[in-house]
Amino acid sequence: MTPISQLGEFGLIERLTKDLKSTQPSTLTGVGDDCAVISNTDGEHMLVTTDMLMEGIHFDLVYTPLKHLGYKAVMVNLSDIYAMNATPRQLTVSVAVGKRFGVEHMDELYAGIRMACEQHGVDLVGGDTTTSLTGLAISITAIGTAAPDDIVRRSGAKDTDLLCVSGNLGAAYMGLQLLEREKMVFNSRPAKEAEAAQPDFAGREYLLERILKPEARRDIVQSLREAGIRPTAMIDISDGLSSEALHICKASGVGCRIYEEHIPLDYQTASAAEEFNMNVTTCALNGGEDYELLFTVPLTDYERVKELPDVRVIGHITRRELGTHLITRDGQEFPLKAQGWNPLAAEEEA
Repeated sequence: MTPISQLGEFGLIERLTKDLKSTQPSTLTGVGDDCAVISNTDGEHMLVTTDMLMEGIHFDLVYTPLKHLGYKAVMVNLSDIYAMNATPRQLTVSVAVGKRFGVEHMDELYAGIRMACEQHGVDLVGGDTTTSLTGLAISITAIGTAAPDDIVRRSGAKDTDLLCVSGNLGAAYMGLQLLEREKMVFNSRPAKEAEAAQPDFAGREYLLERILKPEARRDIVQSLREAGIRPTAMIDISDGLSSEALHICKASGVGCRIYEEHIPLDYQTASAAEEFNMNVTTCALNGGEDYELLFTVPLTDYERVKELPDVRVIGHITRRELGTHLITRDGQEFPLKAQGWNPLAAEEEA
């Protein structure tokens, strides 16, 4: 029997869906993008996306407050809607919960969900609850809308387009390293000492916020619209810059060049990477859970895009035969590899 980890998440999805054919005229985009796109009768298309978070795989309740978890679960889904250049409208929430959780725990979880919905003007319109024997599980489906001409898919990048990214990368991954280290220290102490011990995260607050309470980049989508820039392709960075760049290149039938010196990094990320003896560029390329937007724009938009706040041009699109490469600070070229976190591999190895 072939282990699922051998295929990985995206290999498994491709295998399971390769022969699927849409039979409904209203299905415009199916599996293979950040959202499915469904035609609507009111002139706008509807976009639908679903993400599931599993305790022990996607989050650890030892250091993840339930309110933060609820907030993050919504942001993970809204980020997919924004990555299609659309506006989120509604969402449904399904929760599987074990007996160790009480009503007050669920109040905390839903307080975070409500806060995220209010902040982004999204209606919580339904869902489901059931019992779990293996821990907490949260599945959210988000629904958005966009005018047909506004929708941006992964497949529109063209040779000479600029490759741009919002925010900075690697901070969420370094925040996770900090939390995992402190958990290890906590578990190594006698019970009485562990109860009284409090980790010192002074100067690392930004890293913790990035992993525990990420923000979907609605502001970047708004900035692009206000500047009159329509990306040719876009994706959110959930599995690492390398993986997402390769998704765009595969869907668009192109190659790319990413320049190491232009990858945006926060000072706290660089400092923490040094502390953990990690290469900060590797963290930015493969860390994941940044929920920034990676997008391409025509070369003619360079002057406008470089003026956008919190946006950085990190490379450009090339012809497919030129491949996908990282250009290091000293001018060497290395092939990009999809080495971001793979939940199915992680599950197999656990």
